[in-house]
Amino acid sequence: MGKKEEKTNVMRILDQKKIEYQSHNYVSTGAVSGLEVAEALGEDPDRAFKTLVTVGKSKEHYVFVVPVSRELNLKKAAQCVGEKSIEMIKSKELLPLTGYVHGGCSPIGMKKQFVTTIDKSAEHFDKIMFSAGKIGYQVEVSLADLKKVIRYQLGDITEE
Repeated sequence: MGKKEEKTNVMRILDQKKIEYQSHNYVSTGAVSGLEVAEALGEDPDRAFKTLVTVGKSKEHYVFVVPVSRELNLKKAAQCVGEKSIEMIKSKELLPLTGYVHGGCSPIGMKKQFVTTIDKSAEHFDKIMFSAGKIGYQVEVSLADLKKVIRYQLGDITEE
């Protein structure tokens, strides 16, 4: 038997809520971008999602979860959350705000629950994959189960 898999906070939260998930570890692959991660895990990049944190004109923060194969459309995203405009937060603001580092940001387990929007393309899959809150780790969860852990809405938020 190999070394017991490391549990991330996200996995612990899912365990506490008795939510079924599958975890993936890509630590040894050296994958950095979301596309590389999907490839390293042999997954469809449309089913692998990245978590982006933004700030609106109102200074409110918003979380958007989009496929790694696509880009967030800031205009659509702003409309979705009722803001005039939004922009990505600076990398250095991520850790103090969410408790996560760039590349290991997960919609689950942030320091505060922000308004979260998941790209509507997620509905096409039984489960979607996203960061388990630590670089090198991903979890796969169904949207229905995700609803038990975080509040989110689905929206049309990516570039065509």
